[in-house]
Amino acid sequence: MNISSLTSLFFKPNVNANTASQATLAIARVIIGLMMIHNGQDKLADIESFAQAYVAYLGLPFPIFLSYVAAYTELIAAPLVMVGLFTRPAAFGLFSTMCVAMYHHVKVAGLSLPYLELSAIYAACFLYFTVNGPGLFSFDALIANRIDASALSAKAKQVMRLERAFQAGSVQKSEVTAQ
Repeated sequence: MNISSLTSLFFKPNVNANTASQATLAIARVIIGLMMIHNGQDKLADIESFAQAYVAYLGLPFPIFLSYVAAYTELIAAPLVMVGLFTRPAAFGLFSTMCVAMYHHVKVAGLSLPYLELSAIYAACFLYFTVNGPGLFSFDALIANRIDASALSAKAKQVMRLERAFQAGSVQKSEVTAQ
């Protein structure tokens, strides 16, 4: 494998060339990202209280610093997930913060589902995007296609609305082979 193939794997989404499925993934990314931005803003509104109530309570070192890390992870990674840019590492960062939140909830309230459910749902969503990528309606898919033209199938390119570019490339190839 050459470097461009490896790089395109990083950006390549797990593709289902179904427009409704891809649109649903894009909508889910935007909604989940918006909610996570709100969580990051809440942390920054009173970082000292968050650090004491959540981070110091867990016995983690440098509670103020780690609180800023969590807040800025949410404020930076969530918009990246929303637009589908560097989705896998951004989603992994958000998944990690949600795992710490779940640990906090379990430590405070045991396996109380009402207390645990929101962070568990977020963690599951971000784990999905970490593993599968953002889908075809994303910057990652455009980058994967730019880096390695064979990274996406013809049907996936059509779903991305790249059918004109794909068809133009096919016409040019057929003209070259006909000569």
